[in-house]
Amino acid sequence: MADADPDIRVRDRLTVGPRYTAADAAALNARFDRVSTQEMLTVALRERLLGNVAAVSSFGAESAVLLHLIASVDPSVPVLFLETGKHFPETLAYRDLLVERLGLTDFRNLTPDADLLAAKDATGLRWSYDPDGCCDLRKVEPLARGLLGFDASFTGRKAFQSATRTALPRFELDTSDAVGRLKVNPLITWTPADIDAYFAQHDLPRHPLVEQGFPSIGCQPCTNRVKPGEDPRSGRWAGWDKVECGIHKPLPDGDPNLPSF
Repeated sequence: MADADPDIRVRDRLTVGPRYTAADAAALNARFDRVSTQEMLTVALRERLLGNVAAVSSFGAESAVLLHLIASVDPSVPVLFLETGKHFPETLAYRDLLVERLGLTDFRNLTPDADLLAAKDATGLRWSYDPDGCCDLRKVEPLARGLLGFDASFTGRKAFQSATRTALPRFELDTSDAVGRLKVNPLITWTPADIDAYFAQHDLPRHPLVEQGFPSIGCQPCTNRVKPGEDPRSGRWAGWDKVECGIHKPLPDGDPNLPSF
């Protein structure tokens, strides 16, 4: 039997229990090909194409853009922030500013498990000798708990940020678990000029560390300034063979999530 209309198939899947497949991600990529980010978000949220969806935000250098886009459609979309206990004070202040400024009505701080921290990072220095283990404790595990019950999540990833993000599609399967959760990258094709123009058009406040040479901002111990012309994420985990914290994993070659164009 031929497949039904792909959009109907995705919606029906939400009503019968199973979550998404690679075919669902491909159908959504096809449906929204060449559709603007604003229109895609409006349709996806108002028609509930993504089921129960949350936005995962670092409240970093460019986070205000995606949060503003989402809040413009539905400010009640849950926004998840990984409160690692290692953030710059400026990031926490910026988080509070944006939550109030954008009227985000379902903001959630996700914190590490206290027992796990006591057992595996009692000194708080694991970042200095095992950054992967530190990220697992403070980001990966809390987010896995925080996303329970959600069918999809929005990310702020953009292709220009690093080599591991250049080929990402708008819609993909979340490879961090086996439940078939969808991951949506609304800004994946946006350029730095697009980001700057959106900030200016909507008079959005900038993260205070950007003008100090931090184009990508994570936890304070593992974030350094970046020189002009360098990869925006080169200041993250400098000196380590590490480019992602673990909540996003690069898609393998030949993965069906990868676009064919």
